[in-house]
Amino acid sequence: MKKLNVLWTTGEKDVALRMIFVYLLNAKSIGWWDDITLIIWGPSAKLVAENRLIQKELDYLLQSGINVQACEGCTEAYGVTDEIRALGIPVRYMGETLTEILTGDEKLITF
Repeated sequence: MKKLNVLWTTGEKDVALRMIFVYLLNAKSIGWWDDITLIIWGPSAKLVAENRLIQKELDYLLQSGINVQACEGCTEAYGVTDEIRALGIPVRYMGETLTEILTGDEKLITF
């Protein structure tokens, strides 16, 4: 199985809308990857909590079958844990998960 993990760290809206989300939707619909996970990490957590368009697009990603998760340490740092959870996005500590990805065979791309 081809698995892709995307570590989304930037708080820049255009990067999310014009690069990350477009690639992920194409990758899923065309079948470039069997399993895709988007990890909200750092400033992207604040952007998700504050921007309605980003929230709408994330819902579309979720509906298309893309896994979306958020780092709890990051959401806590920005004070947005409840807002992220309210969007139906699982929030958990991700340090160990990221380490497993980096030391394993799964692919990781960072924006």
